[in-house]
Amino acid sequence: MTFFATLAGLLVLLYLGVPMFAAMTLLSLGVLWATEGTIATLGEFVFGKLDSYLLVAVPLFMLMAGFMVRGRVVDDLFHTAHTMLRHIRGGIGVATVAACTAFAAISGSSVATALTIGKVAIPQMLRYGYSRRGAFGVVAGGGTLGILIPPSAPMVLYAYVTEASVGALFAAGVVPGLMMAAMFALWCMLTEGRPVAVEGPDAGRPLARASLGELWASLRRSIWALTLPPFVLGGIYFGVFTPTEAAGTGALWSLALAALVYRQLSLAAFWESVSEATRTTAMLFMIIVGASLYGYMLTKLRAPQELAGLVVSLGLGRTGFLLAMAVLLFLLGLILESFSIILLTTPAILPVLDALAIDKVWYGVLLTLNLELALISPPVALNLVVIKAITGAPLSEVNMAAIPYMAMLAAGIVLITLVPDIALWLPRAAGY
Repeated sequence: MTFFATLAGLLVLLYLGVPMFAAMTLLSLGVLWATEGTIATLGEFVFGKLDSYLLVAVPLFMLMAGFMVRGRVVDDLFHTAHTMLRHIRGGIGVATVAACTAFAAISGSSVATALTIGKVAIPQMLRYGYSRRGAFGVVAGGGTLGILIPPSAPMVLYAYVTEASVGALFAAGVVPGLMMAAMFALWCMLTEGRPVAVEGPDAGRPLARASLGELWASLRRSIWALTLPPFVLGGIYFGVFTPTEAAGTGALWSLALAALVYRQLSLAAFWESVSEATRTTAMLFMIIVGASLYGYMLTKLRAPQELAGLVVSLGLGRTGFLLAMAVLLFLLGLILESFSIILLTTPAILPVLDALAIDKVWYGVLLTLNLELALISPPVALNLVVIKAITGAPLSEVNMAAIPYMAMLAAGIVLITLVPDIALWLPRAAGY
C-alpha cells in the first residue's frame, strides 16, 4: 500500500532525528526524482501553495492570543469564574474549566490556554484543598478546548487544505466544545468536594455563595475580555468580514484591550508577542511546504485513489472508517504535533471522504477532537509538558492526572462519530 509505505519511510526519518518539514521534503523530493526524473517545476508549485489569503489568518490569530496572554486578561477571567462557582462541589475545578472555555474563545491555542490558565488556577486549586492529580488533570483537559472552541488555528489550516468553510468549521466546534467542557466540569463535581476557606473566621468551612455585589464586581472586571469572542466570531457568522479580516480585527482589538484597557502590555511584551507569532508561523509554513510536496508525491503515485479503493473494498462504511482514522490519528499523535498531523493525513484521505459521503466539516471536528487527545497523550503531549514546567511535578504524575480526560475525549469522539448532528446542527442552523 503506497500511502502506508511512504508513511513508514517518513516515520523512519523522524526517528532518526530529522525535523518534520525536512523529512517530508527530502522523502518527497527523493521519490519524485526517482519516479519523474525531474523536480524542476516544484518551486512554482510550492509558491502557489503558500500564496493563500486564508493562511494570513493563522499568524493573526496567534498574535491575538499573544496580546491577550501577555495582557494578563486571564486573571480576571478566572476570578470571575471562581466567584460564580466557588460554592459548588469541585467549584474551583469547574471554574477552571469555565475559564479555559472563555479563554479558548479568545486565544485559539490549547498550549496557551493550559499555560495561562494553569499559572493562575493550579496554585488556587491546591490552596483550597483540591487534590494535586485533580488540579493537574483539569488544566490538561481544559486546555485542550483551545483548538476546538473557535477561533482555532488548526481549523483554519484544515479549511485551507480541504477548501471547507472556516465559518462552518468554527460554528461546528461550538457545541462539541461546550459538550466536552460540561463533561470535564461534571467530572470535577463528581471527584472533588466543596472548596473550603483557608483563612479568617470561616477557615475550614466550605466557601459561601458569592453575593450579587461580588458577582457584579467580578463580572465588570472581565467584561472587556468577554467582548472579543462575539466581536470576532459574530463578524464571521453575520458576514461582516472574512475569517482573515476577523483575525486582523481581532488582533487589533486584543491589542487595544491589553494596552489601553488592562494596561498590562509593555513594549517588550508587544515585541515578544510579535516575535513568537512570527517564529511559529515560519515553522508552520516550512511544514506546509514539506506537506505540500508530500501530498503532491502521493498524488503522482495515486496513493489517495488506492486508499479510497481499499476502504471501499473492505466495506468499512463511514463509521468504521472514522473509527479506524481515530486509531491512526491517536498513534500519530503520540509522536507528531497537530499541524503536522493535519497536513500529513488530510490530503491523502480527501478521496475517501468523497467516496463515503463524509461531510468535511463533520470530519474536521472529529480531527480536532483527535488532535486534542494527542495534546494530552504521552510522550509528545505538549499540554502535559506545560503543566510540568509550571508546577515542577514529575511528568509521570502529570501523565496519570490526564488519563480521565483522555477517556472523556475518546468518548466524545465516539459520540460525535455516531451522532454527527452534535457538530453539524449549528452550522446548518447558521445557514452554512
